[in-house]
Amino acid sequence: MEVIKYSDEWKEKWDRFVLQSNNGTMFHLQNFFDYHTPGKFRFDHLLFVEKNKIIALLPGRLTNGLYESPVGASYGSIVTGDIKFAEAMELVSTLLNYGRKNGIKEFELTPAPMVYETYQNQNLDFAMLWQGFSFKLHYISSAIKLDKERDIIERLSPTTRRNVRKSLKNPSIRVEINERYDEFYPILLLNKARHNVKPTHSYEDLLRLKELMPDNLKLFMVYFNDEPIGGSSMFFANKNVALCFYNMLRYDYAEYKPIQRVMYEVLKYSTEKGYAYVDIGVSQDTKSENPMTPSMSLIEFKEKFDAKTIMRNTFYIKL
Repeated sequence: MEVIKYSDEWKEKWDRFVLQSNNGTMFHLQNFFDYHTPGKFRFDHLLFVEKNKIIALLPGRLTNGLYESPVGASYGSIVTGDIKFAEAMELVSTLLNYGRKNGIKEFELTPAPMVYETYQNQNLDFAMLWQGFSFKLHYISSAIKLDKERDIIERLSPTTRRNVRKSLKNPSIRVEINERYDEFYPILLLNKARHNVKPTHSYEDLLRLKELMPDNLKLFMVYFNDEPIGGSSMFFANKNVALCFYNMLRYDYAEYKPIQRVMYEVLKYSTEKGYAYVDIGVSQDTKSENPMTPSMSLIEFKEKFDAKTIMRNTFYIKL
């Protein structure tokens, strides 16, 4: 097995490998990297190859001796098939040997949480820890396990259940899956401004992503009559997980509980389409000095939808 640098001639094979992998997501696809404004990031993606066949791949970049993954994405790290333990050990040792021979002084890798895997398998995590990696950060994230046999409304907290039922009975409230990012984004900006932050993506970014990956992005919009009052921008990250990337609401319509309604619709849609989980993202206190500080209010809100904690871990090694 050898490690080689990515070049465009590998693009088709790279994306095919991600789609057929055990743990790859839309954030590992070359199509996803293409949405970035040219020149915004420089990438140094790596492939693990044996007899011209891809065994694994690693998106990322090398800057001043630090190889980091992901770059400009939610999740990165090594993408594999459903590998055996010995294969995981060999992959990690091959990566570390490549790093030592090519001037890499540090690796910092953040994989997707285990719920994104088709066959949940921590061989690679153990192989990294055994060969010198340590945890640098743990982010608390939340995911809802979907189950076609369970009634969605009955899984919600009592108050949320009542609010959703009330919304469903209100003829003035409707939910659409559409592409009205022009309605969604201005409200999202106002929501983010309340916390002195900006969205990860610009309006143009979202339109570009939708153009490049039309099957992965869906926009759920809540309307009161014809007025947009809430919404959720969903990234269907792989065949296992639907990621709720942005939620927004009009606070002057908060009495109609648009977020609770749109979350119900997201869970219903994702369950019907056969996804295993809805990931509703990290719950960190962004104002805290320690980046791992949990946001208790956000976690408690997510638990109203029967969300459970999943860990999003960053692995680090200094060579």
